[in-house]
Amino acid sequence: QAQLVESGGGLVQAGGSLTLSCADPGRTFNNYAKSWFRQAPGKAREFVAAINWAGDNTYYSDSVKDRFTILRDNAKNTVSLQMNSLNPEDTAVYYCAAGRPTSDKFTSALWYDYWGQGTQVTVSS
Repeated sequence: QAQLVESGGGLVQAGGSLTLSCADPGRTFNNYAKSWFRQAPGKAREFVAAINWAGDNTYYSDSVKDRFTILRDNAKNTVSLQMNSLNPEDTAVYYCAAGRPTSDKFTSALWYDYWGQGTQVTVSS
């Protein structure tokens, strides 16, 4: 069954850390790029981070670069998002996605065909 399942969201104080995980229980997406997007209330969904299928190329939005790290473990069929130095502006529902973007399209949601259900991250000030 082709699905992505996120976990790890929650409530954290500003300056704290969280690690999100995205599982691929059907072992369907190992040769897909994986990404994280987020959507805050009243705002459009925005790109956060992406990683190619081999795990040797990563992409980050300017707002999270140097604070977040995306990793994948193809043996375990998981991708994670380590989030440090969180601030209230990081509050959003975080979505994991899988797709096959071209090299210049990793940041575009249009190139990801499979999405998880999302996990809520709330950062209090």
